[in-house]
This record gives sequence, structure tokens and C-alpha cells, in this order.
Amino acid sequence: MKELIEFIARSLVENPDAVTVTEEEGGDGSILLQLVAAPEDMGRIIGKQGRTAKAMRTLLNAKATREDKRASLQILE
Repeated sequence: MKELIEFIARSLVENPDAVTVTEEEGGDGSILLQLVAAPEDMGRIIGKQGRTAKAMRTLLNAKATREDKRASLQILE
């Protein structure tokens, strides 16, 4: 799942080397992904009215559901 979010984020930004995704597993089997990008690329990651971020979360949830897990995406500045 980390690779999916990292691939999408790197494809969107102008500075792909600044994109980092960390994955943490919770005690209840949930997965938290934290996405960090360069400040000037945050608008591209979030998108107009958050549409790009919402689409990334939808894809993440679809992949997590197929693996019988729960996942969430946190976009950090």
C-alpha cells in the first residue's frame, strides 16, 4: 500500500525526491500511512477542494479492503 501512495504522489509533484511515505501498523490491524512532500507541492497533492487527496484515500481503502485490512492516509506539511 505504501508503494501505491508513493507512486501516485511522486507522479503528481515537481520535486519527487522530497516525497516520503511512512507506514505504521496499529494494534488492531489498521495501517496508517503518512505522506510528506515539499511545501510548494502540497497544493498538487491535495488538489482542488481536496479531490486528489480524496481519490488517493479511495484507492488506498480499495486496496486495503482487498487485503482485509483498514488503512488511512495522513498528509503532513
